[in-house]
Amino acid sequence: MQSSVSMAGQSNSAAPTCDCLAHVYGNAADRPERQRRYPSDMTDAEWAEVRPLLPTPGWMRERDGRPAGRRDTATARCWTRSAISNGVKWRAMPADFPPWDRVYAFFRRWRDHALVKEFHDRLRGQVRERLGLDAEPTAGVIDSQSVKADAVVGADSRGSDGGKQINGRKRHVVVDTLGLLLGVMVTSADVGDRAAAQVLLHQVADVHHRLALVWADGGYTGSLVEYCLATLALVLAIVKRSNDQKSFVVLPKRWIVERLFAHLMRTRRLARDVERRTTSAEAMSYWSMTLLMTRRLARSHPAEA
Repeated sequence: MQSSVSMAGQSNSAAPTCDCLAHVYGNAADRPERQRRYPSDMTDAEWAEVRPLLPTPGWMRERDGRPAGRRDTATARCWTRSAISNGVKWRAMPADFPPWDRVYAFFRRWRDHALVKEFHDRLRGQVRERLGLDAEPTAGVIDSQSVKADAVVGADSRGSDGGKQINGRKRHVVVDTLGLLLGVMVTSADVGDRAAAQVLLHQVADVHHRLALVWADGGYTGSLVEYCLATLALVLAIVKRSNDQKSFVVLPKRWIVERLFAHLMRTRRLARDVERRTTSAEAMSYWSMTLLMTRRLARSHPAEA
């Protein structure tokens, strides 16, 4: 069997004359008609929901200014989904996908230009409206989650969470009352919840002007409550545990954000922080939630599949 060795960092596709299985059964770079074959691939029903919501930057437009029509050009169909949902390394993308550097270039552009957040926010608005709610939330929940960091994470963005005995990073999130993500900020694990919340809540309040109430646990007490009310016109309501509580009890409102953390941990790419940059880790969180929301939207309109 003929074989070809690709240059490092150039492509994971076989040469056109190669008769290896990867080429015979199709590489998306050579065969745009790649068929769905992975659980993480986007279904037709999901694509029908997603396509009108995709932001279209200039580099994705046709010469006449219209959005590019091919499903794979938008790339949200499956490439990045596979890396996130299945925990695949960029350089280990399946052979029937486009070259890994093209897939990563797409992820990098959407991360750096905040397109992934724009796409995520459009999906969240659709989910809320489909349930009869206003697209903009008025209440939310804030919390943090410490996760272990891989060896590739540099010392400048990692730390030790003494309370949970975790060396790595911390995800600070704000969610709405449905458990959908409103904002995320990734820091080293030694950053305090109140210090990070002051920055994150300011970012979220600037985008969601109707947000008036945020529930939090006892770790957010102190001057942060007064800061939110005076600076952000935001009520930070602390939901505390009872002093005589000895067993596990589901606390009002706080369980909502725990459901989001559970979803993130089911995403293999996020079970451990493996991103060199905190902005990449934040983008991965947004991408993970797009998987959840597209499935919800597709299930709500089964007849349109």
